[in-house]
Amino acid sequence: MQRRTFVHTLGAALIAPAIGCASGGAATSSGGAAGGRRLKRIGLQLYSLRDAARGSLDQTLADIRAAGYDDVELLMSNNNFNTPAAQVRAMLDKHGLRAPSTHMGSQSIAAANLERTLDEANVLGHRYLFVASLPGDARRSLASYAAWGDRMNEAGAVARKRGIWIGFHNHGDDFVMLDGKLAYDALVERTDPSVVRHQLDTGNVAMGGRDPIDYMKRYGDRYWSFHIKDVPSMRSANDAELGKGILDLRGVLALAAKDIDEKLVYVEQESYPGAPIDSVKRDYQWISALRF
Repeated sequence: MQRRTFVHTLGAALIAPAIGCASGGAATSSGGAAGGRRLKRIGLQLYSLRDAARGSLDQTLADIRAAGYDDVELLMSNNNFNTPAAQVRAMLDKHGLRAPSTHMGSQSIAAANLERTLDEANVLGHRYLFVASLPGDARRSLASYAAWGDRMNEAGAVARKRGIWIGFHNHGDDFVMLDGKLAYDALVERTDPSVVRHQLDTGNVAMGGRDPIDYMKRYGDRYWSFHIKDVPSMRSANDAELGKGILDLRGVLALAAKDIDEKLVYVEQESYPGAPIDSVKRDYQWISALRF
């Protein structure tokens, strides 16, 4: 199941209790001169081990920690596999994991749902709530993207009063031309940086035919969280394990180096050459050794 489909298929689980233009170019490889910095904390997006988490969220969190990860990005968009927030928090504490952010369905920032969303975020220790994707009808016009930017500003203003940031996570199909402008650009430019911070998914940018380095140069100060993901080729329909694709991931991190210890860096592996847990272990080994 594709990431966007997963979010929208299961996103209703969160709400049910409450209510009943740059051109794309070939990206460079991850080679080149290494800097002296390394990541102090590395996270994993829980979607990477989605099948295992359906079977046992507790064991999956234990496996994530054993693989070396410090943080995990949760999936409020499906109520964390139908597990109550207090129970998830107990699991995180038991395994020594932090969950500084989550992905949520777009309905979570609606006025009727936002306070409950923020209450749950406080239980789980989230500092960031990222809208995982927009609903299909919102992706049909530039005006719709801009309107969602306004909604994020409104929700972000409320969230900041409680010490939480609202943000947006990009997908490949957000990089489509609508009315003469890239839809994703319209949304980012509409959002207010004083209340909204964004998450850049490097692989999804490339799947949309764009270079994440270009987006770091354009909007780098807007990105406070990253999905570090590789791809075998531009506009690929699937990702690749870290370091086995074409993206200059070292370059992305180098451009993000300012305040990098305050930013959130996650691995997200959506497709695998073998067992998912083995794949995310290899990803950790690669990114934990990376100097930028």
